Amino acid sequence: MAVERTAVNPVTWSVAMGFNQGEVVSGHTRTLYCSGQTATGDDGRPQHAGDMAVQLALSVDNLEAVLAEAGMSLANLVRLNVYTTDVDLLFPHYGVLASRLGAAGVAPATTMLGVARLAIPDLMVELEGTAVA
Repeated sequence: MAVERTAVNPVTWSVAMGFNQGEVVSGHTRTLYCSGQTATGDDGRPQHAGDMAVQLALSVDNLEAVLAEAGMSLANLVRLNVYTTDVDLLFPHYGVLASRLGAAGVAPATTMLGVARLAIPDLMVELEGTAVA
């Protein structure tokens, strides 16, 4: 059975920013709940301290790696939580994430939260996703 996704947007401003207010997903057989992915190397050490754009790109790379290991891609994301230690600094670089999601043809329901800190102090952004296939 094919996965069917239906965007739910009682307002439309979010579509221009690359996310839907909600998504109804039907026909899926597998759900992947991804732990938060950050700008860490294969050894788990933080990378690119102080560089939000590069940390965001590496966090997306790491999220894609988890998805790929499960036989999925960004196109399977239905939910994305973005945690950042600096919302104001993240916004100018949000296009890094939005362009990757747009290239995958997906606009998952998204929440962005400003947090006091992440698990490792040098990290500035963390992506947590839910994907269905």
